[in-house]
Amino acid sequence: MNEVLRQEKKFLIGLPDYYYHSGNLAKFMLEDPHNRGDGYPIRSLYFDSLEDRDFQEKVDGVAVRRKIRLRCYGPDSGFALLEVKQKEAGLQKKRSLRLSRETAGRLIQGDYRVLLSIQEPLAQECYAVMNIHGYQPRSVVEYRRRAFIARENKIRVTFDHHIVGTESGFDIFDSALPQYPVQDASLVVLEVKYNGFLLSYIKDMLSSCAAGELSVSKYCLSRTVGKHFNF
Repeated sequence: MNEVLRQEKKFLIGLPDYYYHSGNLAKFMLEDPHNRGDGYPIRSLYFDSLEDRDFQEKVDGVAVRRKIRLRCYGPDSGFALLEVKQKEAGLQKKRSLRLSRETAGRLIQGDYRVLLSIQEPLAQECYAVMNIHGYQPRSVVEYRRRAFIARENKIRVTFDHHIVGTESGFDIFDSALPQYPVQDASLVVLEVKYNGFLLSYIKDMLSSCAAGELSVSKYCLSRTVGKHFNF
């Protein structure tokens, strides 16, 4: 199991700002080794309770909350990550567990018993939460991410664009999954994750983006936009 605890800031910017800032960061930061041109694909299946507890807690701004998702890096991915993302006292904690494609497929079908065969506390926790609260697959979100890394304070800067989603199919390994735009293609979500303090050139970038600071999640965006589509 992998665990990360960091501060997180989000901003909504336009494509011109994305190209400008990413070009500057490329001079000072390391590119994520998975970057190819405008980045790499990410596809996540979000689970939620029968009463959509996780969605509602985010909308209501509950201070301590969690999300459970299954993430892969494109339909051809040979594995998936079971992730629990929690907000605690202004910090974001993410715990993840690598699953085989077959095991992930069983979770997608709602067979959570497969988690009982994994000798990891996170698997046991997810099994308990998902069964007690009746978690079900709710939404798939997909986008492209270009990421930059700085060794200082484990800083990671990401640009997420061309965000699409669906509530009509949940197989994250399906190359023909029907999806609709979740956000205008001319907009990009900028996220900065870090421990401690930020470097000056990143602070300068964020100060120019301050008007676009936001807290909305891609999961909530997909659920909200999905209500207007009849898939």
